[in-house]
Amino acid sequence: MAALVAAEAAAPPGPAEAAETSETAEAAELSRALSRLLPGLEADSKLGRRRALEALQRALEAAWPEAPDADPAAAAAAFQGPWARLLLPRLLRCLADPAEGCRALAVHLLDLGLRRAARPRDALPRLLPALAARLAGPESARGRPPEACEELRLALVQLLSLAVRLGGPALAPHLDDAVRALRCTLLDPFAAVRRESCECAASLARATPDHFHMQSESLIGPLMQSISHQHWKVRVAVTEATGTVIQFGSAKSVDDVLPHFAQRLFDDVPQVRQAVTSVVGGWLLDLRDRYSFFHKLIPLLLSSLEDDIPEIALAAANFWEKVGLQWQRENEDDLKDKLDFATPPPAHHPSPENRPMLGCRELVFRNLSKILPAVCHDLTDWVVGTRVKAAQLLVVLLLHAEDHMTQHLDVILRALHQACADEDSAVVSNCVRSAELIGAFVSPEVFLKLILSTLKKSPSPSSLLVLASVIRGCSREALQPHLKVIATELARPHICQGSENRLYGERVLLCVQTLVSVCQEDCRGCSLQLVEVLVTILAFSAATGLGDKVQETMDTLAAVQGIDGSQDLYQEHAGPLLERLAASHQDWTVHSVELLQFSVVLTHAGPALGGVLPQLVPALRSCLQPARDPQMRLRLFSSLSRVLLSAQQTVNSQGQFHHYLDTVTKDILVPSLQWHAGKTAAAIRTAAVSCLWALISSDILSEKQMREAQETLMPDVLTTLEEDSQRTRLISCQIINRFLKTSGGVADPEKFIKIYPELLKRLDDVSHEVRLAATSALVTWLACVPNDDGKAHYQSNIQFLYRELLVYLDDPEAAVQDAVLEVLKAGSILFPELLVRETEAVVEKHRSPAHCQQLLRYLQALPLAQ
Repeated sequence: MAALVAAEAAAPPGPAEAAETSETAEAAELSRALSRLLPGLEADSKLGRRRALEALQRALEAAWPEAPDADPAAAAAAFQGPWARLLLPRLLRCLADPAEGCRALAVHLLDLGLRRAARPRDALPRLLPALAARLAGPESARGRPPEACEELRLALVQLLSLAVRLGGPALAPHLDDAVRALRCTLLDPFAAVRRESCECAASLARATPDHFHMQSESLIGPLMQSISHQHWKVRVAVTEATGTVIQFGSAKSVDDVLPHFAQRLFDDVPQVRQAVTSVVGGWLLDLRDRYSFFHKLIPLLLSSLEDDIPEIALAAANFWEKVGLQWQRENEDDLKDKLDFATPPPAHHPSPENRPMLGCRELVFRNLSKILPAVCHDLTDWVVGTRVKAAQLLVVLLLHAEDHMTQHLDVILRALHQACADEDSAVVSNCVRSAELIGAFVSPEVFLKLILSTLKKSPSPSSLLVLASVIRGCSREALQPHLKVIATELARPHICQGSENRLYGERVLLCVQTLVSVCQEDCRGCSLQLVEVLVTILAFSAATGLGDKVQETMDTLAAVQGIDGSQDLYQEHAGPLLERLAASHQDWTVHSVELLQFSVVLTHAGPALGGVLPQLVPALRSCLQPARDPQMRLRLFSSLSRVLLSAQQTVNSQGQFHHYLDTVTKDILVPSLQWHAGKTAAAIRTAAVSCLWALISSDILSEKQMREAQETLMPDVLTTLEEDSQRTRLISCQIINRFLKTSGGVADPEKFIKIYPELLKRLDDVSHEVRLAATSALVTWLACVPNDDGKAHYQSNIQFLYRELLVYLDDPEAAVQDAVLEVLKAGSILFPELLVRETEAVVEKHRSPAHCQQLLRYLQALPLAQ
């Protein structure tokens, strides 16, 4: 037996024993080399410690085999012992060295050692506390990290990340130290440290999935403090790290994170928004408690569908489709009927080819009651960007909800009524899209009940915009039974009479335009109500400037009914319109909306007025009496003048105006031509004179009617020659001239003789135009004097007229001299000898006898004078 043992002892070693012996030899050699260098780390001088560290670095690099056939595992095993026993403790103490260069070399050597050691996990119990001490010591509580150098803090965090990657699940006992360090480095002033810390936190979460949830919540606070960092790369890193921390940690933190994520959706940098989209999409797919957070996460992902960057919107759409498909598979039993008997898209779906899949629609529908209140609240937020995002999100939600939105319609409409009054156009345009979706998916019977009740209580531009948008989204067939109800509500005074505000008027007009556009010829049944609304808007067009748009809408309404234009609409509806308006004319004042509507019909109806004289004239007679509101009378006279200027195409279009001529002259014009004190009364007389001039110059009166009008109105017209208004005096001269031309002779000599003295006074008028108009009227008056035996009755008056007119041949105004000369020439045919004597008597008295001499030469050339 002894011999056998001796033989075995003398036998050569096998391969395994040889390798172990070699490793032991290498470890022993490395240990001896390190033992010679390590005392230098205790040197008092900074330079000595630095040289010792540099020598250690050279020794470690030389000890690592570089030959191609070298075995790295064997080298790592040989390195493990000296590293853990000798080098690691000394290097960790060097992390607190006063010299920055020494600390940097120590970190580098620790990094090198971790990478080369066979069992890096064995270093964690000593490495993690040391790193935590340098990154999160007592000074960090006062805002100053123990390690003052930024680059070194970055290197320490990178060393921590390396330890996390190499340690894996073995880090679980040391989570406290790692998390304590990260809580400080996540708030480091150096942006690169924060980014590296985010990556380290995410690695830590993935490395210790079974234990990380106990520590994850403590990282959320620092992460959320960094999520608004000024560097966008930090914001991206924080967002991605938060996603991983919560994914592998506690889902309780989702509520703390979501408000910050929502704010990052407004980030100016697309990469940040992309990161939020990716994280939220990942949570919806993989978060363990995702069903509990669907109503909070879905709005964030759907908001990204409307992002300005196409890539982000596309990524969000892909995530959303995956989420819907996954949920659909997980709930296939509940959705069996809907999957087996799939319903087609609604008939009026805005984009049936892009209809969301069933899983996505069901997810939105089932969470809509929880999502809507927050969206509606954000629609009234003080920040414009929040309101825009909320409006965009509401569009996406309603597109998914389809007819399921009906049960929430009251809440949605209240929010839209408020949001459509927003000052930002993007908010309003998205709310309009939402309202159109309501029209597409909800029965008109349902939404009209809610919208019209709001209009009845408090009509506003926003509620009218909602109504117009809902109508635009609705189909013609669905809307047809309710068309007259809508038109009747729009025509109600408290709704359509608010059109004096431009915005309100535009919205009322938009409702009419939308109705006409959607319903086309179906509008025939409510044409009267729509015309009434348009007339009301037109009544305020002077203040709103909507006249042209109203006229275009009127023409469109006529076109869809197959008639030529707006005049035919008035032809059809002028009678009922005037009948409704005239019912209250006893109470009209200048501020009455009905007066404005009446004026619109009066000035725009054109030929239709000829058929509504029985309603028109009595209303005019009542409103133009002297006892009524003076301003109202002025407005009506102005409108009436414009109508009478084209009477043949308006009030006399059917040749029936003569039946009402006595009413117009005796009951309307005569009372208004009579003198009353005050400037307002004078303005009314001017308006009445203008009306009379329009009437007699319109060529609708026969000679008999003109003589009757002259008989009735001439005395009052003569009194208006004394008016202060130059315009009144001028028109009165023209009226007298027209009356005299039409009469063609003298019916009543006494009344006829009273005319010329009044005209003669106007030759002294301050207005040059009035003086010339008076001379023209005198020419006509003289032409009316009979040139026969009966003229002797007028000789004394003619002689007086000659004398007065000769005075004006020496007038300072040459035009007046010429006009008076023409008057004398025209009147010379009556008593030429008398005019010669009168002229010769004054010729020498004039400053310039030229016109008198010219007159004498003219008289001498007359056959009678000769």
